[in-house]
Amino acid sequence: MIRRSFRLLFRPLFLTGMLFALLGAPPVSAHEIPTTVVVRAFIKPEGQQLTLLLRVPLESMRDINFPVRGPGFLEIDQADPLLMAGARLWLADFVRIYENDELIQGGGEVVSARVSLPADQSFATWEQALAHINGNRLPAETEIIWQQALMDVMITYPIQSAASEFSIRPGLEHLGVRTTSILHFLPEGGQERIFQFVGDPGLVRLDPSWFYAAGSFVKLGFEHILGGIDHLLFVFLLVIPVRRFRPLLAMATAFTLAHSITLIASALGMAPTALWFPALIEMLIALSIVFMALENITGANLQRRWIAAFLFGLVHGFGFSFLLRESLQYAGSHLLTSLFAFNVGVELGQILVIAVTVPLLALLYRYVVDRRMGVIILSALVAHTAWHWMADRYGVFAQYPIQFPALDLLLVAALMRWVMVGLILFAVIKLLSIPFGRLIGQEKAPDPLPGGSAEPREPVKQMS
Repeated sequence: MIRRSFRLLFRPLFLTGMLFALLGAPPVSAHEIPTTVVVRAFIKPEGQQLTLLLRVPLESMRDINFPVRGPGFLEIDQADPLLMAGARLWLADFVRIYENDELIQGGGEVVSARVSLPADQSFATWEQALAHINGNRLPAETEIIWQQALMDVMITYPIQSAASEFSIRPGLEHLGVRTTSILHFLPEGGQERIFQFVGDPGLVRLDPSWFYAAGSFVKLGFEHILGGIDHLLFVFLLVIPVRRFRPLLAMATAFTLAHSITLIASALGMAPTALWFPALIEMLIALSIVFMALENITGANLQRRWIAAFLFGLVHGFGFSFLLRESLQYAGSHLLTSLFAFNVGVELGQILVIAVTVPLLALLYRYVVDRRMGVIILSALVAHTAWHWMADRYGVFAQYPIQFPALDLLLVAALMRWVMVGLILFAVIKLLSIPFGRLIGQEKAPDPLPGGSAEPREPVKQMS
């Protein structure tokens, strides 16, 4: 009885094992999400057809059991049907192409899908990628581990005209835990544009109109200034000791003009490209906040304060540029329009901050605390926070190795350029000192004594 029960229990397992042995090695099981995936893509509209070329890692085609042999070599000649199915399931069904803001109905048609070696360099240009996909396939005897293979895909979409405005919602972030996409757009009769983004970028306009580019960058600048707490604190410190509108206007204008200069210069590629430079700028931004806070505490000289706002504005402009540099790829052919629009957005954010801060400070100084004491308390709180930021950012900056250049003609030329930049800035400050001096007028600094008051006092009468 026990022997019979034993046979009934293990006979199905035995038969299953024998079946796998007869059929050969089992197929690869469903695999996990790859950690890092790089997608390379080309988009080109021609006539009444838009062609999308994609290169993705084969292992990102999950839940597809590709046939393998030996230690995991891909059976290339047997994989074609599965490649086409994977291209439709994981790529074509997710990509959305828009023509003149209208979704191309029916999606795209997968024309070709093939395997490539990991060292293949065909996707360097559109011509090479197209010739590679339409060329000969890898020989069946090629030994390539399936997890290391690349898959190249051609998808076509019907369009009305190659001169239309096109947009794409890639939807390929699901291919990996971190998916980086490098997208080349080749417009008809135009210059190739390259986009690079991580994850889901949303709707990407491949050739935006100037109106759309301007609106997008105004919004980007507005959101950046409101989301950047260090920039907001700097503007806040500019505001709190000022009692009249004209000095406030002078300082805000100086700060705006300065950060516009370095923002545009950096966006046009005129800023240092060393790895330590962003870390240095972030540390200097924190330093600017500490400096302004200490100046508020000791008694700000409002006659010359616009100069500090101008000089530190140059530093903050580089900070703005780090975000803008990544976003300029979405400007299309409207680079200058986008730069100007970003500045407009930043200024709108600053105006909002000032418009909210000034009346709140007036109420605070009138009903809660004396103006001078309020300036000291608020500045001390900000200085405490900014000091910790500066220390932390210095720790990050100190981790970057800085190699001093050799003393040669190139170094001399570089030093001469920086001397010229310094002289130009000095001339700009001297030129601005006349209108800004008139704008500020006779605004005086608050009483530097901790217990003092910025308001005029009645003379004390002597006791007889």
